[in-house]
Amino acid sequence: QVHLVESGGGLVQAGGSLRLSCVASGSIFSINAMGWYRQAPGKQRELVADIPSDGSTNYADSVKGRFTISRDNAKNTVYLQMNSLKPEDTAVYYCNAGGFKRENFAVLPFNYWGQGTQVTVSS
Repeated sequence: QVHLVESGGGLVQAGGSLRLSCVASGSIFSINAMGWYRQAPGKQRELVADIPSDGSTNYADSVKGRFTISRDNAKNTVYLQMNSLKPEDTAVYYCNAGGFKRENFAVLPFNYWGQGTQVTVSS
């Protein structure tokens, strides 16, 4: 099994900053893409940013210039630095990782989600 654990959410005023972290652990063979998604009440889950294993990055238009995604491959960890936060950034933020895991002497693909961390931005 592979587990993703997020941390770093909380309550912040508009204009403030937060840094989210997500650590992947378990029977990991390799991790390809890691990313952050968010879901606000009454809305669908949407991509915030992702970062494949080559280090390239992809951002939603709504967060470009304010959020920065990065990863530490040695620690199987992905980060999301969120600056200039706005009330519309309020949501539950989920980490996602895809790659390959070891299971019963085989190497199998996986795609897992973290449990989510609440980010609330007050106006």
